[in-house]
Amino acid sequence: MILPGATLGILGGGQLGQMFTLAARRMGYGVWVLDPDPNCPAAVVADRHLCAAYEDAVALQEMTVSCAAVTTEFENVPLNSLERIAQVIPMRPGARAVAIAQDRAQEKAFFRDLDLAIAPFALLRSTADLAGAAATVPFPAILKTARFGYDGKGQVEVASAAELPAAWAALGEAEAVLEGRIALAQEISVILARAADGMMVFYPVAENVHHRGILDLSIVPAGTAESLQDQARRSAARIAGALDYVGVLAVEFFVDRSGQLLVNEMAPRPHNSGHFTIDACVHSQFDQQVRAICGLPLGDTRLISPVVMMNLLGDLWESGAPDWDALLRHPQLKLYLYGKNEARPRRKMGHVNALAPDTDRAIAVLETLRRDWHWPG
Repeated sequence: MILPGATLGILGGGQLGQMFTLAARRMGYGVWVLDPDPNCPAAVVADRHLCAAYEDAVALQEMTVSCAAVTTEFENVPLNSLERIAQVIPMRPGARAVAIAQDRAQEKAFFRDLDLAIAPFALLRSTADLAGAAATVPFPAILKTARFGYDGKGQVEVASAAELPAAWAALGEAEAVLEGRIALAQEISVILARAADGMMVFYPVAENVHHRGILDLSIVPAGTAESLQDQARRSAARIAGALDYVGVLAVEFFVDRSGQLLVNEMAPRPHNSGHFTIDACVHSQFDQQVRAICGLPLGDTRLISPVVMMNLLGDLWESGAPDWDALLRHPQLKLYLYGKNEARPRRKMGHVNALAPDTDRAIAVLETLRRDWHWPG
């Protein structure tokens, strides 16, 4: 076990790196952050900020000498950097899990090989693949870049086969996945933590509401049939076991209108839909990340209160800072601002957790806040 007093490293200094750092420091660990952005949110709370590229050999060497273990806050870290660290100290999660999550085509194939239900898909590498993809995937569909897409970026809706060539051209003819659009009833996510010995714990399933491709609300407990929640947990456990995963893993699912559960994607790290755990569970997803990478016993994931998490996007700053008084007058709301120095449309600037006796009342408070703020559509 890696005990308090040791120093941990994290690749990535965004809001997830910031929240990991705060959790680790509260538990008595030092934290070094590697991120090329001099103004990254984690820099102001870490013991040291290595402001360098993720593949910088000197920075990686410093991290492996000074840290007892390293984790990551996002999946687009260069794989050779992960492998270099893993040769010297524990790198959790490992490079294989991150490599699969980096590439939608690999990810879809991985899920399929585990006999997990997924949306129909086809891979586009060249113009020669267009006809076959159009014949394989039902329309309407969504064309997604295989790499570097998130929060609705790198995606184009495709209504028919005739639109596919133009859609692919709009993505720069980069390698892409054409995926059949699902008749959605719900979107849910499972956050789990897995230890090196295979022990797993699960957080309550979150029901997620997206707006324009970005997570808007996470509602816990989810209004999803218990049988589907059990199936989602089993599927997430199968994924974690197949990867011999160590750390916090998020798996997102679709529930279609026929009641079928489909795996959408995974994130090898804490997840936006798990921010409710900071206030509503005994141990947060960031506590678990610390515990898992340090080889400590995993913490209690019990839900203490119904909760709804709401993202705060840069659109709210369009006419200046939001009216914080309108938020802070509600005693059941807990505000988290990430300290980003520039508010841009669709950029995640913070979140709010609403805790209440039930989720309907939590949503009602958030809807009141939206009205007070004249929430941008």
